[in-house]
Parts: sequence; structure tokens; C-alpha cells
Amino acid sequence: MDPDALELRRLRRRVLDLYDAVTYLMLIGILVLIVYCIRLGPLTSPGAQESFGLAVALMFLMSALIVHFVDRTYRVWPLGRRITPTPPGPVSPQAQARFLAALIFAIAVAACAYVVAGLLI
Repeated sequence: MDPDALELRRLRRRVLDLYDAVTYLMLIGILVLIVYCIRLGPLTSPGAQESFGLAVALMFLMSALIVHFVDRTYRVWPLGRRITPTPPGPVSPQAQARFLAALIFAIAVAACAYVVAGLLI
């Protein structure tokens, strides 16, 4: 293989690893802020509302950054190689069933987290 192609591949992988690292760090930050919001207690105590508001604002900011990185990674590959997104395929019953299964799973995880948080607090 051409040495220039190997170097280009290495640089692309390095940039994508950087995108991955930033995304994982933002997800960890969001999880820490969620735990902080849960442990904050009642919002009627002094300063709790402001702390909660700042934590939620930071979560939205981190979420926006993650969406930006994922979008940027998908639309423009590192070092300028542009790709066009593939058109979405037709909606099939299998795709709808997969979506409903994922939705039910997400709701079940959220319900379990709510119950566990209620037991811990």
C-alpha cells in the first residue's frame, strides 16, 4: 500500500478517535450531572434551583455538542473527504417492530431507573 495512503488513513483514524473521545467524555459528563441533579434534593432549598438550572443547561449544551460531532462525523469525514448520506430505505414492518422494541426497552430502563432512584432518595 502507498505510504501516503497509510498516513492519510492514520490521520483519519486519529481524528475519529478524537471525536469518539469527546463524545464519550460528554456522555460521562451528562451522567455525572444527572446524578448531581438526583442528589440535589428538594428544589426549595437555597441555591438548589440555580444549581439544578445550571446542571440542566450544561446537559443540553453537552447534548448539542454530541449531536454536532455525530453530524459532522457522518457528513464530512476528517481531512476533507465529503460523502453524501444515503437516502433512507422504505419503512417496513420489521423496522417498525424494531423501533417499538427499542422504545419499550428505553421506557422499561427509565421506569427501573425511576424506581431505583425513588428507593435511594
